[in-house]
Amino acid sequence: MFLGPYTILILIVFVASMAIQAYLSNTYKKWGQVRNPRSMTGADVARMMLDENGLHDVPVVAVPGNLTDHYDPMKKTVNLSESVYGVPSVGAMAVAAHEVGHAIQDKVRMPALILRGQMAVPLNLGMNLAPLMLMAGIFLHITGLLWLGAILFGFALLFHVVTLPVEFDASRRALNYLQQRGLSGGSEGGNGARSVLTAAALTYVAGFAMALAQFLNILGIARSSND
Repeated sequence: MFLGPYTILILIVFVASMAIQAYLSNTYKKWGQVRNPRSMTGADVARMMLDENGLHDVPVVAVPGNLTDHYDPMKKTVNLSESVYGVPSVGAMAVAAHEVGHAIQDKVRMPALILRGQMAVPLNLGMNLAPLMLMAGIFLHITGLLWLGAILFGFALLFHVVTLPVEFDASRRALNYLQQRGLSGGSEGGNGARSVLTAAALTYVAGFAMALAQFLNILGIARSSND
């Protein structure tokens, strides 16, 4: 955390992010206890959705943790957490379908997904260097290092910009599939699946807001160094 003109905004966004995380946890806890209409586990839904989209070679793998679900584009695996893999709930069904949505994006070579994957490694390297550049620029009074740090934070903001359509599209694919296959189970199950995916989407919006606030803050510090 670097003090700057947008420090208050960062604190506000941070508090909002914590609230959103709590909302996601509570929403999943609620719908994770409601059995879906066909009593299919998250793994069952994922396997069926994969097979119906011609992704027979993509395995569904159980991974430890809670809400650690993700699609691995390198290994081509759908990874489901313990609270999703073997649980026949509305929440598990929604999360599993969302992760398969990413596998389908990979199959059709969605440009935003490909770009996000290409950005991942250099972004991690850049984000490790960015704080060092900023601290060096501040303590050594080297404006160029401050601007370099700002540019690296800008790449992080771009990553979040690219992530939003990827996640929204995966949720859209998930909801459409569940509704078409009658898995949403009418208003209750459908609303539950939508609620879980909406809460998850809000976490990505919060991540974008935090990246934007940090970027603006660093820009403010860099600009002030020129005065």
